[in-house]
Amino acid sequence: MKDRLLEACDEITDLIIRPDLKQISQGALYDENIIVPGEDDHTTFLQMDFGICLDQNGDPFPMLIEIQGFPSVYFFQYMATIAYKKYYDLPANLTPYFNGYDESSYKKLMYDIIVGDANTKNVVLLEIEPELQNTYIDLLATSIELGIPVVCVTKVIKEGRNLYYIDKNGEKQKIEKIYNRVIFDELHQRKDLQMQFKFTDDLDVKWVGHPNWFFRISKYIMPYLKSRFVPETLFLHELKEIPSDLENYVLKPLFSFAGAGVIIDVTKEDIEAIIDKSNYILQKKVNYEPVLKSPNDPVKVELRMLMVWPEKDVRPHVAVNLVRLSKGKMIGVKYNKDKDWVGGSVGLYEG
Repeated sequence: MKDRLLEACDEITDLIIRPDLKQISQGALYDENIIVPGEDDHTTFLQMDFGICLDQNGDPFPMLIEIQGFPSVYFFQYMATIAYKKYYDLPANLTPYFNGYDESSYKKLMYDIIVGDANTKNVVLLEIEPELQNTYIDLLATSIELGIPVVCVTKVIKEGRNLYYIDKNGEKQKIEKIYNRVIFDELHQRKDLQMQFKFTDDLDVKWVGHPNWFFRISKYIMPYLKSRFVPETLFLHELKEIPSDLENYVLKPLFSFAGAGVIIDVTKEDIEAIIDKSNYILQKKVNYEPVLKSPNDPVKVELRMLMVWPEKDVRPHVAVNLVRLSKGKMIGVKYNKDKDWVGGSVGLYEG
């Protein structure tokens, strides 16, 4: 399984580093009101979500569900692994890390990428109402391990091109770097937020994880990815005819938050009812196999390979992983609220 996951990441990465990536993904920046100035040459963070299926021999096989040029939870696994090993007496050679990282070198990697040469008081983790997010445990872990504050977008002060926040001592601190965890879809839905700045403002800050990559590396580039680890994916507006076996497809909006707008049991009428077909993809269904046993129903698995792309590296590489367990129709908190033995975890592999 580990070998297949790394092979899949490597194969898909070859497609991600193609020199014309910005050109083919330009359509993802569909509105000038979402374009953030100061875009860098490549994404800093890259996530590949794989649904675990079975191959023809009945062995676990990863199929790409989604790809994201956006930071995921990078410290929940760090913390969970320490707890698992402490309380479950697990073998010492089991690790959630890849490419030779261990607990110490992984933490240094993340510090170098997010903080680097800056003062920790001038680096913020930015989120919308962080204490209400499902990922708050990760935000807190990141804050503690890296020594940076978690700041809500409504608490940011703008003066000219500069941004500031008030620290826990009541002092105003300049924001030099933003580790951005704000998802644009959620931001656009929250009309109630009272903010002093816009992401699209010309600001004197460095984005760690530039927001434009959230759009560029997303469902938008899935149709360009051709691999045995990637299900057939089609832009809806380029569809010459509606497939007769729609039961084998799922309809997805290109830009949505936490699975919103996804139609699993899609019909011809669903497709015909969509006015702006350029904002949707039709993807071959990935049949998650419930490969894990639990005290009652078996559990489906989605494995997220978390990758990083340091500024001067020629390509991104895998650093750690996240395992998401589900008994619902889809992966995610809101589809599993009445289930047990589900949720976020971490995969441990022989090092």
